Formats: sequence, C-alpha cells, structure tokens
Amino acid sequence: MDLNSYRFSKEHEWVRLDGLVAVIGITEHAAGELGDIVFVELPKVGAEYTKDAELGTIESVKTVSSIYSPITGSVVETNDSLSSEPNLVNDSAYEKGWLAKMALSDPSEVDSLMSYPEYLTFVG
Repeated sequence: MDLNSYRFSKEHEWVRLDGLVAVIGITEHAAGELGDIVFVELPKVGAEYTKDAELGTIESVKTVSSIYSPITGSVVETNDSLSSEPNLVNDSAYEKGWLAKMALSDPSEVDSLMSYPEYLTFVG
C-alpha cells in the first residue's frame, strides 16, 4: 500500500481514487485517537453528498464522531463488513476498514486535499 496515492482532509478522512470512484475512510491517526471502534453508521447507497457534508458517524468506547465527505458525489457502495466488524477501521484503516465508495461529481476536488507528506506535517 502506497499512501502517496491517497489524499487527506483536515477532518482526517482519506480518499483513494479508483478511476472516477473515490474510496473513502478515516486515517490511522484518527482511528488511534478514537480508540476501540464499536459501531460505524455508514451512508446509504444512492445518497448524494456535497464536500464537507456529514457522511456518517463512528462510535468508539470514548466518543461518537462525525465522518465528513471529503468530496462531492453519490455513494455507490458501503463496506458492509463494518456492521459486524467495526474494529476493521482500527486494524486496517487504509485497506479493509474503508467506509464508502463514491462516484465523483467533480474530480478536481481531490486536488484540494492534502498529500500524504502534507497530512503528516498537519498531524505533527
């Protein structure tokens, strides 16, 4: 896995492009800050979201946090494995713990997100 092909938001979501579909998840940093994740509320397939709109929530033993859409688009798939295994977000944030796949409305929005080195600087 090459994190240099991912883009990152200031709200700690990541995007990996697969053609005109964006795979979205939360960063390993965010998952670590949340602690043990016990429930993930995913968006509905077919729902449309604008950039920065609330996409769902993640509940950990510590808190409940909102997930924000890093791009504008419509949900084409969700990671149904998370309903029975929410800990996949902790264990494999960038691979098995992805949250949703969205068809991009404006592919240029991805360019406004941070690169991996920029994200590392951002989280310090």
